Amino acid sequence: MSEDLQEIEEEAFGVTDRLIEDVLEAVAAEDAAQVDELLDPLHPADVAHLFEQIDARDRKDLLVVWKGGMDGEILSELDEGIREEIIESLTPAELAEAVHELESDDVVDLVEYLDEDQQEAVLDALDATDRSIVEKALAYPEESAGRHMQVEVVRVPDFWDVGQTIDYLRSDIDLPDQFYHVVMVDPRMKPVAHVTLGRVLSSPRSTKLREITEDSFRTFHVEDTAADVAHTFNHYHLISAPVVDDDDRLVGMITIDDAMTLLDEEHEEDILRLAGVGEGSLSDSVIETTRQRFPWLAVNLVTAVIASMVIALFEETIAGLVALAVLMPIVASMGGNAGTQSLTVAVRSIATRDLTDANVWRVIRREVLVGLVNGIAFAVVMGIVGFIWFGEPMLGLVIAIAMVINLVVAGLAGTGVPVLLEKFGVDPALASGAFVTTVTDVVGFFAFLGLSAVILL
Repeated sequence: MSEDLQEIEEEAFGVTDRLIEDVLEAVAAEDAAQVDELLDPLHPADVAHLFEQIDARDRKDLLVVWKGGMDGEILSELDEGIREEIIESLTPAELAEAVHELESDDVVDLVEYLDEDQQEAVLDALDATDRSIVEKALAYPEESAGRHMQVEVVRVPDFWDVGQTIDYLRSDIDLPDQFYHVVMVDPRMKPVAHVTLGRVLSSPRSTKLREITEDSFRTFHVEDTAADVAHTFNHYHLISAPVVDDDDRLVGMITIDDAMTLLDEEHEEDILRLAGVGEGSLSDSVIETTRQRFPWLAVNLVTAVIASMVIALFEETIAGLVALAVLMPIVASMGGNAGTQSLTVAVRSIATRDLTDANVWRVIRREVLVGLVNGIAFAVVMGIVGFIWFGEPMLGLVIAIAMVINLVVAGLAGTGVPVLLEKFGVDPALASGAFVTTVTDVVGFFAFLGLSAVILL
């Protein structure tokens, strides 16, 4: 990457290497005024990004010099591990000052993954009303609509007109900092529709709200999963949606920023789990990172042992023709890569609800046929290579047939395994990779060495 391009990308975040150096120099000189001058113009997300780029000692020194600079918006943008570290370093008064301006959903996001002592420290910093709201949200299941909703909702009776609504919004009421819809409720507090602020402001005062409602109106139950919320927002292009309790009464609102955060987290989680690295981040310690990765490396070791046991069944075959030892990793490697391709597509399609019972067999059939076509193409190539390399025409035939078999199986396993795991309630992104790798390794070695034993020896 050129220096100019790198500088452009850094400027997009508002945090450059030069800015980080200037901040650290000001911290080293204990120049609080200079630190304020450098950090105050930045967006909270940029300040959080800067904290994530420096090490723990520099973060601690920065907080000492930048006294009172940390606020709730910055805390909510930080990586979870760094957030816990910074909360521990703040005094109760500083913590109270940091969180008191946040919306209820942002406070919940901030505290839900903290340990009990840190949660208590944040809750103690809230007034009685806000604390009650946050504690109620934390009582809902993790990754649920109730956990991620904000209780600040603009609601009006469903029989009002535009004039009454505008007068209400301009009265002395406590409105959320940001909102997109006015929710219409019936006498039982059940949300029946909503109307955008744009339509309220652009319609005559005498217009009934019922005449300008949106067709995209949807509600969520407090226990609906975060994945369902994110998918629905994305599918119907929602901006915000009410959340209801068991009696269908309005209790909160999910907004698009929360929904897109949930969607992003779902995608990031799938990518990390496919690689077997859990939910780690760059700020995790060596011990934490090791703990997250060790189980999946152990699983990989088991699958490697299984593949080795298959190879051991054909020791005499390999001893009789050393060329087999040279060529057999090619068959397994090609199958593994083909399986990973099918697996990635399948897991992504399951996450986005594109792969369903209605089309699963069509998709599996497609992946198998793709494996067959690719297998035949590469079989021809490897058959020729095997013949030229070792001067054995039948060896070329064996590796060609084994290649076709393994790529077909890779297409079948790459799609079928995640579908089966999802049916049994197991996260496909978490467990599919180990199964698919095992299948392609075992089938690849068994097909190649088994055919060699029958045809060549």
